[in-house]
This record gives sequence, structure tokens and C-alpha cells, in this order.
Amino acid sequence: MALILNLETATTNCSVSLAEDGNLIALKEENSAGYSHAEQLHYFIEEVMGMAGKPLADLEAIAVSKGPGSYTGLRIGVSAAKGLCYALGIPLLATPTLDSLARQVSVTSGLIIPMLDARRMEVYSKVLDHNYTELRETKAEVLDENSYREYAEKGKVYLPGSGAEKCRDLFDDHNFEYREGLVPSAREMATLSYERFREGLFEDVAYFEPYYLKDFILQGKKSKTK
Repeated sequence: MALILNLETATTNCSVSLAEDGNLIALKEENSAGYSHAEQLHYFIEEVMGMAGKPLADLEAIAVSKGPGSYTGLRIGVSAAKGLCYALGIPLLATPTLDSLARQVSVTSGLIIPMLDARRMEVYSKVLDHNYTELRETKAEVLDENSYREYAEKGKVYLPGSGAEKCRDLFDDHNFEYREGLVPSAREMATLSYERFREGLFEDVAYFEPYYLKDFILQGKKSKTK
């Protein structure tokens, strides 16, 4: 039995789940625009383990959502995951953030393009078929009226995630279907992390870094010139 703790902190949703062999046992999450991950994550971990009646010592792996997403959110999640792995002597798993978002859309045909807001008119996105097989890798791209048109010309395209909100005013093709209210969750990570566990796709705890996709730029206050 593989008992895996899943941590999702790549967006505004602070989400923790516990799963056994890919089956969800417990879930605790809160989607807050205030990004309270630093305050809530460890509390959520304790609560999820308590809900399941399992001690941390029973865990066989820790899984973390690796990005892309919020720089700070990703750092918090990865730091917590690494700390637990070191303390418990168990392996680290990393799941793509956009994959867990895509799995919230269940369809029998068409394409799924999960997308996260990356500020202004830019999004993080990838393209998958209805079986969640990757057709195009994750990219950071600026949206315009021609974005994803080649996919919509072939059939239905589902757009889950915060980035989809930017598409309504750009896209006039009726084949686009929007799912703006969805956010990445540790619920869908349960299946993804177990797949990686079975395949032995473990990360190097010492050297693993989140998948930022873009360089982080710290913008400070402009100094006044005399």
C-alpha cells in the first residue's frame, strides 16, 4: 500500500490531500486570493493526517505540485515537501500543475488546454487530448485572437483555469468552452502521484527545484532622483 501526501501550492489554492494507492482518503484546501500558504500549509498537513488517522511515519512518499505557477507558492510547497522527505527518509514526487488542472475536465472527445494566469495577457498552458495525453508541452505565451485557433478548427476545446478568463474577449469560435472557476487541487494529484510512484519517478530531494518556466524578477521601489 502506497500512502502518499500531496501538496498543491502553485496558485491561490492551498491544498493538501492524503491518498492510498491513488485513492483519496482525506482533503483539506482553501482557495484564497491572499496567498496564506505559509500560515496554512503545515496546519492543513496535520489536519489531513488526523482526519485519516494516520501518523506521518506511515507515509511512503511526499508529492508536490512542481509548477508552473506562483513563485512564492511553489517555494513554500517544495520547501515543506523537502523538509518532510528529509525528516521521514522517504522519496519526493513532483507532478505538473497543469496536469492536475486538466484532470478536472472529464470529456470523451476534444482537447483540453489548461491555463494559468501569468499576468497581463500571458498564460501558462499546455495541450492534452481527452485522455490527458500531452500533445504540446507547457509554454508561457501571450494570448491574441489567433491563439489555439488551429485546435478549435478541428473540434471542441476545453479551457480550464484562471487563464481562460482572458480568452472570452479574444476568441469568437464556438468550439471553445470555458471552465474559469477551476484551480489546481491536491485532489487530482492523488492519481498523478501514484502513477509516478509506481514508475519510480522520484526526484532528487537535494537538488529539485520548482518548474518556474519564467525567471522571477523582484521589482522594488524606484529610487527618487535629485
